[in-house]
Amino acid sequence: MNTHIPGTVTATRHPPVTSVHYDLVPARRLSLETVAGRTGLHPDLIRRFVALGLIDAERDHAGRLVFAPDAPAVLGRIERLHTGLCLNYASIGLVLDLLDRIDRLEAALRRSGARSDQSSWT
Repeated sequence: MNTHIPGTVTATRHPPVTSVHYDLVPARRLSLETVAGRTGLHPDLIRRFVALGLIDAERDHAGRLVFAPDAPAVLGRIERLHTGLCLNYASIGLVLDLLDRIDRLEAALRRSGARSDQSSWT
């Protein structure tokens, strides 16, 4: 039995289509030796940073440490905090967390249209 009346438009609701994203090329990772060469830091010091949680690393199929492409920049930031502000490595983790939080808050302010140079206290 057809309930469609000629001359009328029937709206059909379909569930939303979800997109699936597949990486065609695996994300590039840097070896410990490559990171040490680019930063000038000893591999043992980089391993210590990983153990302290100052930088993220993964293990490859052979169990070796591999790093994201931005690892040399992160390590440079750690070293600048250590030498420039005379911070010990334990306190650098806290400072990095606070700096990341500030970046996220400023990004949220920019998205909301508020200007970061205006103080809400005045």
